Amino acid sequence: MKSSLYPAQELRRRTQAWALKLKVNPRVVRVQVMRRKWGSCSSAGTVTLATDLLDLDPRFQDYVIVHELLHLRLPTHGRVFKALMSAHIPDWRVMEDRGYR
Repeated sequence: MKSSLYPAQELRRRTQAWALKLKVNPRVVRVQVMRRKWGSCSSAGTVTLATDLLDLDPRFQDYVIVHELLHLRLPTHGRVFKALMSAHIPDWRVMEDRGYR
């Protein structure tokens, strides 16, 4: 069944669903134009996602969402970060290599 939400609202809903699964609590989830990257996470807890994600495969959206949400727990891309990425998005390295941009 297709969601009746606007695409940006659907992306925010998916982000909140992942936040529950990852046991993190973003302060704010924004969807806005980003020219150079797919997402970001501030130290204050704001997760920003690129509007361009709305047109891409939901699996790639999940990759970006999980990546940014994990930064609420781990600020760097160290071993634990990569292990958690692999646990939640097994093919994340393929997604990262693909990049879509």
